[in-house]
Amino acid sequence: MRTLAITQNITVDGSVEMITDWFDPQGQAGEDMSDVLEESHRQDDRADALLLGRRTFEDFRGYWPLQTDDPTGITAYLDRVAKYVVSSSLTDPGWQNSTVLKGDPVEEVRRLKAEEGGKDIVLTGSITLAHALIAAGLVDEYRLFVYPTVQGRGRGLFPDGYEVPRLRLLESRAFRSGITLQRYAPA
Repeated sequence: MRTLAITQNITVDGSVEMITDWFDPQGQAGEDMSDVLEESHRQDDRADALLLGRRTFEDFRGYWPLQTDDPTGITAYLDRVAKYVVSSSLTDPGWQNSTVLKGDPVEEVRRLKAEEGGKDIVLTGSITLAHALIAAGLVDEYRLFVYPTVQGRGRGLFPDGYEVPRLRLLESRAFRSGITLQRYAPA
């Protein structure tokens, strides 16, 4: 069975929703983000599928394919990885290597996870979809890039009222920028 990992950028106060400018997809201005980018590429090497909700997919599609001089390598990765977008309204994804999943998101992801021989499936952004998959118990790992900022508002990673009695820490790592990586799995 394939691993479903949620990789999220998150503030110290637990917000994954980017209401203010605490996150820049190509690096924080003036910060040495090379070690964060290196970790991101290490995770990309372990994955062959990116799972997105429609809004996040449209945000990605409207930004990344237009980056013609991207020294981060993120554009190249996103162009080649298999992208799965959960949507009941999208018909043509309009981005190479993209597939629209129109059925029940939980069942569609169960099917993807059951595929033999695949690498990790990574969900990023897509808060509504993340909430549904967390509530369904389908998430195998949480990879949280914690930014040293407090936004004071915004939706969190976990659905309201959802409890996880205990998570098992897999890794904790600090980067030069003050960002930390916290990797957890359900205990």
